[in-house]
Amino acid sequence: MTTARTPGHGPLTGVRVVELAGIGPGPFAAMLLADLGADVVRVDRPGGPALAIDPAYDVTNRNKRSVVVDLKAPDGPDQVLDLAARADILVEGNRPGVAERLGVGPEPCHARNPRLVYGRMTGWGQDGPLAQRAGHDIAYIAPTGTLGMIGRPDEPPAVPANLLGDYAGGSLYLVVGVLAALHHARATGTGQVVDAAIVDGTAHLATMIHGMLAAGGWQDRRGANLLDGGCPYYGTYETADGRYMAVGALEPQFYAEFLAVLGIEDQGAARKDVARWGELREQVAARFKTRTRDEWTAVFDGSDACVAPVLSLREAPHHPHLAARGTFTDHGGITQPAPAPRFSVTATSVRTGPARPGADTADVARDWDVPGLLPALRNPQ
Repeated sequence: MTTARTPGHGPLTGVRVVELAGIGPGPFAAMLLADLGADVVRVDRPGGPALAIDPAYDVTNRNKRSVVVDLKAPDGPDQVLDLAARADILVEGNRPGVAERLGVGPEPCHARNPRLVYGRMTGWGQDGPLAQRAGHDIAYIAPTGTLGMIGRPDEPPAVPANLLGDYAGGSLYLVVGVLAALHHARATGTGQVVDAAIVDGTAHLATMIHGMLAAGGWQDRRGANLLDGGCPYYGTYETADGRYMAVGALEPQFYAEFLAVLGIEDQGAARKDVARWGELREQVAARFKTRTRDEWTAVFDGSDACVAPVLSLREAPHHPHLAARGTFTDHGGITQPAPAPRFSVTATSVRTGPARPGADTADVARDWDVPGLLPALRNPQ
């Protein structure tokens, strides 16, 4: 259950954020702002969004508060505008033009609050030939070239869940954008619109690769390069128990230690000899098949060979290093990643569990001084 307040902890304490409920990258971006201490009020719609999971388990709504507003009701837009008038940031993830049609687009919001940072999260962006087209992560990252980089050369591109587009190319760029715009707004008194498109952010993530491509250091095909599995000392290998170890022994000293621990020191010259990579891969694969994942983890423990076990989601919180750092935390019976990054002065934490739709209406109405959120005041007898 949520508590009456989400007291600020973190560097964004005092920052107010309105999140117009959606799915995927918008909620995650708002969660990150909330984790950093912002007072995030999620404006849920009656009935909830499509593809919603049980609200009790939707940890992307942690550290937030929720009110329910029907934007199609006569007084719905005014309730959101009242919140926007008192906010620093607003985040929405509708198709271009939808917020405008609902009466809560940038123009009426900025009329009420010229300093507001209006963050827009979409897949295709606010303009361009595909701006009005539906899509999801995989369709957005496909045209950027990044999806085509991932996977074995003799198989279809691998699907990176929805981490690469929605969250890396989408949410994180939206957060960077709204915080940069917030800095500008506080310096100048002028807010602005932040157009965060998954296609833009995902393409931007591959900046280094494009530089390597231009310099001739990257082949424009899967499984043929240093960092895409084409290199035998940067990839994954199956172990005797059908699990996997990850290898990233790129530098000469790490590569030498990797060979020594694996027991194939005679392959030292194969590091730079691409013609020998096939033979090297076969030897490495054969060695890894001789022991289980946990046995190899013990063998490489304490070495600088850049080798680590590939763990499952349920195994990850129990990894000794992650456990020691508290990378995962338990809150309300749900194991989940702890807020990141970390701060030496303004510590962050999971303060509340997932906000239940509408559960915080009275508290937000009081704390933000928006009495129009209360049904009794919206519909006086």
